[in-house]
Amino acid sequence: MKVVLFCGGYGMRMRNGAADDVPKPMAMVGPRPLIWHVMRYYAHFGHTEFILCLGYGAAHIKNFFLNYQETISNDFVLRNGQAELLSTDIADWTITFVQTGIESPIGERLRRVRPYLDGDEMFLANYADVLSDVPLPDMIERFSNSDSGASMMVVPPQSSFHCVEMDEGGKVGSITAVSEMPLWENGGYFVLRQEVFDHIPENGDLVADGCGELAKRGRLVAYPYRGFWKPTDTVKERAALDYAYTHGERPWALWERQPAASIA
Repeated sequence: MKVVLFCGGYGMRMRNGAADDVPKPMAMVGPRPLIWHVMRYYAHFGHTEFILCLGYGAAHIKNFFLNYQETISNDFVLRNGQAELLSTDIADWTITFVQTGIESPIGERLRRVRPYLDGDEMFLANYADVLSDVPLPDMIERFSNSDSGASMMVVPPQSSFHCVEMDEGGKVGSITAVSEMPLWENGGYFVLRQEVFDHIPENGDLVADGCGELAKRGRLVAYPYRGFWKPTDTVKERAALDYAYTHGERPWALWERQPAASIA
């Protein structure tokens, strides 16, 4: 299936100053940017047709792939001054780069790449800055069997704050960590049918409008997941992932330890 990745946001909480115009998906984790890790995850399961919804800092993403260096993350033999690759990352990928606007909300970005889906009834979508080891084939199978219009991975709240229950006089009855409450939040990793476009208005949002309307109609299914899932909304979160990577703790990198799954 084709994979739509939203990579056009400003990523202000990841910026190091006004002169830093690198978009969040290009923040580095190990020797490669976030977007590469996300794409490698999908490619591991055989989904190698990507549609990138570009916006802010699009040139950085384009140049990365136009000048891609396979030798950075692959073994090779140097013979007579020429590198002979022993493996490859992206040789079998097809990547469509689409400028979807600087200020466009995610729903509008999705609307603008609809022509590049070639009418496929089902397709995948995700943010380009969230890493997980969620079992993608199982998610797709459950969605396919559900006959719903969209599937959304949901995860426990990631906040480290606590919720306080109190009476009108301010007397506290209980304190509960947000992560322990019976709540779920959007974790990205969508599986969608063309039906979702019926509910996204011009300049609309994928979740609030598209998924929200499908939920009202009983056409949205969730995929709860309690395994590894990490967003990278801040410099601190990116640094934590980079530290984990350099110390060999990268559970999202399924391609390093699992045989590629068949999607036939």
